[in-house]
Amino acid sequence: MAQKVIGIADLAVGKAEDTLVTYALGSCVGVSLWDADKKQGGLVHIMLPSSRENSNPSDNFRKFADTGIGELIQSLGLIGSQKSSLVAKIAGGAKMFATNNSLFNIGERNVEQVRRYLQLMRIPLKAHDTGLDYGRTVFFHVDTGILEVKATNKKNLML
Repeated sequence: MAQKVIGIADLAVGKAEDTLVTYALGSCVGVSLWDADKKQGGLVHIMLPSSRENSNPSDNFRKFADTGIGELIQSLGLIGSQKSSLVAKIAGGAKMFATNNSLFNIGERNVEQVRRYLQLMRIPLKAHDTGLDYGRTVFFHVDTGILEVKATNKKNLML
């Protein structure tokens, strides 16, 4: 079984023998997409809500909810998955700074945009562990589609 580590603002796809992991999701959101029929899927580490807020054309567009998930869908298509076969699970989007200003609550905005984009793409969101005020690490087990969520001093979740 191979483990692939996905860095911040990055993504990877894998087959049944793979586990995809991304560490330290604070306000960031980990989005897994799974094709149960083909036993393959992918994981993207989203940092920011929307590429429309970006003014740098040479930026890494994997870090935005819309373009990062869009690239993940394309990458899964290249290995044979149809968008209509995909289901999503997400984790992260914590409120890491004490403020009442929604502009600075990036985690909440990230989750909102991820949900909005998945709905636009007609990809059902099957499970989530988002919000609150702590970071998470996720392990996406491609053989089963389980998104394992680990957080310090919290019970591990199997979504």
